[in-house]
Amino acid sequence: MTTTEALAPLSRPAATPLAPEAVADLVRQVRGPVFRPGDEGYDAERSGFQAGYRHRPAVIVGAADAADVAAAVGFARARHLPVAVQVTGHGLSTATDGGLLISTRRMTDVTVDPAAGTATVAAGVVWGQVVAAAAPHGLAPLNGSSPGVGVVSYTLGGGVGVLARTYGFAADHVRAVDLVTADARRVRVTAETDPDLFWGLLGGGHGLGVVTGMEFGLMPVARLYGGQLVFGAEQIDDALAAYLRWTETVPDTLTSSLALIVYPDLPQLPAPLRGRHLLQIRIAYTGSAEEGARLVAPLRAVGPVVGDDLREMPYEESHTIHRDPSDPHSYNGDNALLDGLDAAALQRVAALTGPAAPLMVVVQLNHLGGALATGPTGGGAGAVGHRDARFALRVLSPLGDAAPEDDLATAQEVHAAALAAVEPWRIGRSVNFLLGEQRGRADAAEVARSTHGTAARSRLADLKAAHDPENVFRFHPYEA
Repeated sequence: MTTTEALAPLSRPAATPLAPEAVADLVRQVRGPVFRPGDEGYDAERSGFQAGYRHRPAVIVGAADAADVAAAVGFARARHLPVAVQVTGHGLSTATDGGLLISTRRMTDVTVDPAAGTATVAAGVVWGQVVAAAAPHGLAPLNGSSPGVGVVSYTLGGGVGVLARTYGFAADHVRAVDLVTADARRVRVTAETDPDLFWGLLGGGHGLGVVTGMEFGLMPVARLYGGQLVFGAEQIDDALAAYLRWTETVPDTLTSSLALIVYPDLPQLPAPLRGRHLLQIRIAYTGSAEEGARLVAPLRAVGPVVGDDLREMPYEESHTIHRDPSDPHSYNGDNALLDGLDAAALQRVAALTGPAAPLMVVVQLNHLGGALATGPTGGGAGAVGHRDARFALRVLSPLGDAAPEDDLATAQEVHAAALAAVEPWRIGRSVNFLLGEQRGRADAAEVARSTHGTAARSRLADLKAAHDPENVFRFHPYEA
């Protein structure tokens, strides 16, 4: 049994087939392919990077363009079907079993305007494409750590990337959004045409329409000083304490994070990693290599390292800083946005998720602040929640094939214990780092409320009521 099929009971019942004549009508309306359960290509079309949870829709539209998206939404609305959208499926949206899934992976156009310093992308573009298109012009997008992540979904959730402290959230630099509304209209949304909707789209997550395209600003960055410092288990406590002290001293031009991982003892892994509990500190600095080396000297002074590949690199190599996995797999995770943190609490997290943990837990701590807190120059910030957070702590566990339900329950217990260690500083959660199905949780309502403050939640709820009163676009923060 595959991980995906084993996890199916955690989602929803199997999709109810539509009448053949209804599907035939949909096929006539769109250019892209249409898939029903049992069709060749159905499983491949609904699969993404998150292998543990998949949509089980009654019908899938592989949209070729924005017109296909509008036709699919109109079809679904007329039949009271819920709609979900998927590009890469890293952070799988709320399950839409029995509904209609729009796959945008065929919409891959990217245009860079070097004079204006902007990029325009279609809904299916991933960050690696934008990095490659912008680099010849000495420009860089505010991409995340993985080149395979979809641009649109990442940006709708805010987007904390490689250059986050220097330039802020990806959502802060969006110029225009091409949207299909719940009544199947195609509109272009800007701060001038519809400031409220524009605000809600940028950081509010999903649920206000289907984004078919986006225009955003690029940054004048051609190279970085970056890479990883890797410490072994014997150095972890000292390195964690040193890292927290160090974050109080670094300039906004330096963005960093750390990861704690217990690597399995597998022959396919490099020998220095096998079976070891390691701490990786990831660095991205836009200044000179000489100044970068000076800034990281306090970290290097902690003690012997397992690895140190800090170097000057072209921006096209920025994905090597985090080295995120590229193969689909099953996982579940949670997060906490923090207004502070002390070394004892972080060391407690490391102990709870280390070799004694009942399953593998990957911990990541992002240093926030800088431009993330101040917002875009000239105002106009979107609905990104909890901008005042100083750190984002993420916990993630792979879920195995043998007993995924047991793995999920165990993972959630370990995650809850780890996050309880930082509860005194917790101010909320990040929409983008809720990884896996959330609605089955006993605290699902609290999870939904935690992504934004009270005033922002009220404003988002008003926008949802105005733009999608029938809840065509399902998204958990609006369902609590």
